[in-house]
Amino acid sequence: MKKAVTTVIVVVILVFFAVLAAAPIVNDRVAKRTADGLADLPLPGGTKLLEEVYQAGKLVGNGNGMQYFGAILIQSGQSLEELQEYYGSFAEHEWECVVERQTGTDVAVIEHGRLSFETDAAQEGYYIVYSWGENHTVFHELDIRGH
Repeated sequence: MKKAVTTVIVVVILVFFAVLAAAPIVNDRVAKRTADGLADLPLPGGTKLLEEVYQAGKLVGNGNGMQYFGAILIQSGQSLEELQEYYGSFAEHEWECVVERQTGTDVAVIEHGRLSFETDAAQEGYYIVYSWGENHTVFHELDIRGH
């Protein structure tokens, strides 16, 4: 009887730590799917997809909570307004398919931590298109990066 109780306790502890270890992996996959969703959108005319980046964690604002960020870097001959109108047609929410001019390598919208592109957007015609993803699983609460 004592051996069975000990085995159950050990199994419960192992499952708990396995779930904790899986949380960052699952949350990173949500952020990657957010970026992949943007990369899968058809490009407007005269536009080239250069890079894709993503990150999960506490990225902007105060307090606790996981956030899922995905972005693509594009180079385009179209204006910012034209790109905003084009990508806006794919957005279901205001935090999806946001288009801004990109200068340098750093992703300026990320306040906590650092995320950057490899391509240095030093000239005109570079734009970031980004979205915030969602994850409504238990892993959302168990990832220490959100606290």
